Order: sequence, then C-alpha cells, then structure tokens
Amino acid sequence: MQREGTIMKQLNSVVAVYATHSQAEAALRAFQASDFDMKNLSIVGKDYQTEEHVIGFYNVGDRMKLWGKRGAFWGTFMGMLFGSALFLIPGFGHIMVLGPLVGWMVAALGEGAVLGGLSALGAGLYGIGIPKDSILRYETALKVDQFVVVAHGSLVELGTAKRILEGTAPLSVDEYQASGAV
Repeated sequence: MQREGTIMKQLNSVVAVYATHSQAEAALRAFQASDFDMKNLSIVGKDYQTEEHVIGFYNVGDRMKLWGKRGAFWGTFMGMLFGSALFLIPGFGHIMVLGPLVGWMVAALGEGAVLGGLSALGAGLYGIGIPKDSILRYETALKVDQFVVVAHGSLVELGTAKRILEGTAPLSVDEYQASGAV
C-alpha cells in the first residue's frame, strides 16, 4: 500500500499509554511472564539530560550499556526488546525507543516520510498504519513524560496483548487492525 509517496506496511497493533516508568515496566514484565513474543514489543519514553546528570549509551560486544537518570530502567529492557535508539527530536527532547519501532522510525526517516507535521516517532507509527489523530495523542503523552508501549502481531496475538495491557492499569489502550482502528 502506498501513502503519500511512502511504502506503508500496516500491522495489527495495540498501543497503551502509561503515566510512570514503573507502570510501563510492570506492563513489560507482564508480557515477559506470558508467552508473548518480546520481539513484538516496543516502548518509548523521554529520558532526561541535565547539567547534573550525564546520559549516554555505548555498545559492549553485542549489548548496549546505558547510564543516566533512568539508565537502570532502560537497561533492564535493552536485552529483552529488539532494537534500541536514543533520538533527539525537536519539541520532545531526548526520547528512548526500544523494540521494532526503532526500525520503523529509521525506515520512515530514510524514505523521507516525516510529513504533515509528524515527528520521526509519528512517521514511524504512521508507517505501520496508526492514524495521525492517534499519533498526536501519543506524542502529547510523551511530551508530558508518559510512556508509550506498542505491541503488534497476528489478530490472536493482538487479543492477547490487549488483555495483558488492560490488566496493567494504562491510561489508555487503543487497538489498530491492518484494516483500520477498532
């Protein structure tokens, strides 16, 4: 499917927003305790860089090391989720992204898909079929220091993911099937 000059791969996705990193962590731990494939999960949140707190990450062998205010939080999930990146996005500051969303964002940037006022994050979400109005809600959540967890997979996996997310007290849970929002 083509959308505004970019190739789009729609996926079945469930997106949840959490108020705190401990709530988002509880959600990832709930997935870890289930049979859900951790390679189908992404988490996005702001990390902080101030004059008093150095933040950074580096590669040691095949593992990333991270330090900073939330280094322990992010470091816990780096080995468990597929892909990691730290982006500096105008209007957001530093955001940490773990999971396949990293690849979607990089692909969208590589295709020049940052369009219509969407950030790199928005372009990545848009590229997998999440509508712009929903993306704006997720971007707003990140701006106020909340966390976004994205799970994707088959319709059966989608149902499992939605049940897990709803059981972990998110602020919101939205489901998107390849054919549109549900």
